[in-house]
Amino acid sequence: MSSESLVNRGTAFHAEWLEGIRVNKSAVERRTSTIGTRRSVKKDSQIAYMLKAISCIDLTTLAGDDTLGRVKRLAQKAASPVRHDIMEALGVGDMRITTGAVCVYHEMVPEAVAGLKGSGVPVAAVSTGFPAGLAPMETRLEEIRRSVEAGAGEIDIVVTRAHVLTGNWQALYDEVKAFKEACGPALMKTILATGEHGNLTQVGKASMVAMMAGSDFIKTSTGMEGVNATLPVSLVMIRQIRDFYERTGQKVGYKPAGGIKTAKDAVTYLTLIKEELGRDWLEPELFRFGASSLLGDLERQLEYHATGGYSASYRHPMG
Repeated sequence: MSSESLVNRGTAFHAEWLEGIRVNKSAVERRTSTIGTRRSVKKDSQIAYMLKAISCIDLTTLAGDDTLGRVKRLAQKAASPVRHDIMEALGVGDMRITTGAVCVYHEMVPEAVAGLKGSGVPVAAVSTGFPAGLAPMETRLEEIRRSVEAGAGEIDIVVTRAHVLTGNWQALYDEVKAFKEACGPALMKTILATGEHGNLTQVGKASMVAMMAGSDFIKTSTGMEGVNATLPVSLVMIRQIRDFYERTGQKVGYKPAGGIKTAKDAVTYLTLIKEELGRDWLEPELFRFGASSLLGDLERQLEYHATGGYSASYRHPMG
């Protein structure tokens, strides 16, 4: 997959596409309740899934007490996420694996870019008044532009939730399209904050509008809502991705964020993606986890496969 082919060019606003979006919550919950229980991933396949999950992580620090030193250490971890002795013991010592990106606030973009130089790992900046998205529009657009100028290759934007809650889909489309234009060459991930949408039908419609407006990825959450990524929400969003692809031939990525902390969780999400969207979406170009603590558990589980014993979590620091 070339990077050019994965740029979502968007479409005109099609209100009629939204009219047929109706989500049966019970059916969605029945479908997602079986993921991870109908079949289990074992041994070498489990290792492969966990290594794949690591390559799809947006390693994230979005704390009020972030420092340049913390971001620098996080960048080093992203470039070399699994200890070399573990990779050697698993027989994959020659595999060069990195995380999908490092995600930070705008102020930390230059340090992250410097720390990742030569690694091939992009920097993602949260923008547009993250996490609430209530700053003036011009301020939000300027924040995007400045992050791109500072070296961010990806921008995670937040939408105005009121547009979703009131069903003002044209306003949501116009807003996201303006953000996409401000991103220029940077990939844009649109955070829908699905835990605040009220119902799954709204989630489905917001997902479709965001893709029509040119989102390269749609993302569940900021990670700071009361409810973040869930399997039912994920199923609704990725089925809209599939519908958009069938309508336009354009592939849009998916990013669940918040609350995904264990290797078991990661394997379950990857299984859902493979079953619903297919193998193409099991690459960082089309799938990301918004997480940090997830990497620690994945590395710990890999060490177990390599040595037969679990180590203390402090042996796998994030920075």
